[in-house]
Amino acid sequence: MNRLLGIVVVLLALPFQGLAQGPSDHQRNVTDCRDGFSSCDRTKLSDAERTALAVADHQNNVAACNEGHRSCDHSRLTLSEARATAVAGHLRNLSDCKDGIGDCDSSKLTPSEAAEVSTARHERNASDCRYEMGRCDPSKLTPSEKKDAEFAEHQRNVTNCKNGWTDCNRSNLSELEAHEVEAADHQRNLSDCRAGLATCDYSQLTVTEAGALANAEQTRNYRACLTGFGYCDRSRLSPAESKAIPDTSAVPR
Repeated sequence: MNRLLGIVVVLLALPFQGLAQGPSDHQRNVTDCRDGFSSCDRTKLSDAERTALAVADHQNNVAACNEGHRSCDHSRLTLSEARATAVAGHLRNLSDCKDGIGDCDSSKLTPSEAAEVSTARHERNASDCRYEMGRCDPSKLTPSEKKDAEFAEHQRNVTNCKNGWTDCNRSNLSELEAHEVEAADHQRNLSDCRAGLATCDYSQLTVTEAGALANAEQTRNYRACLTGFGYCDRSRLSPAESKAIPDTSAVPR
């Protein structure tokens, strides 16, 4: 009897399960249609859903045309939309010509726009030469722009030399700049020596600097031996320091 009752309950539940799955499948189809998936079945949409989809499709096409996407279908635009799209396309072409990117069509520019583009390109070339970015054409620079570019290049070289970078031409330094670079080299080497780096050249240190480093190392070594932390070289301890170091030879293992 209990088994029969269970079967009846299962059979009664089946229609409700179908109803529960229906809206989910329908909503998935609506989403597929909105996303333009091939799995979309427009015949299963209600009138309201088909209208909303048509509105969304039209708006998406207008946006694609305004942004110059290949998916744009100009035949679906209204007259006003086509005019707005043409204006957007013209402005986009003008921007591309000024920036030197994208698909610039100079033939579509007005005389005043062509002059603006020429000015923008000249300024961009001067900036590229000054900062060594993009494509610099020195032949298109004015005398003052050429001087600015040469000065910027000289300053970059000074900076490279002061920082110890490989892209440094010391032969182009003035006497004052050469002294400044030597001072920067010396300070960088002193810093490396203080940090115990392999790039340290002790032969470049002054007597005072070498003495200060030796004292600092003597102090460090003594503390390492005294505390048991860090590298300790007992052979470098002074007699007084050696006496202050606890004798660990008798400590039981």
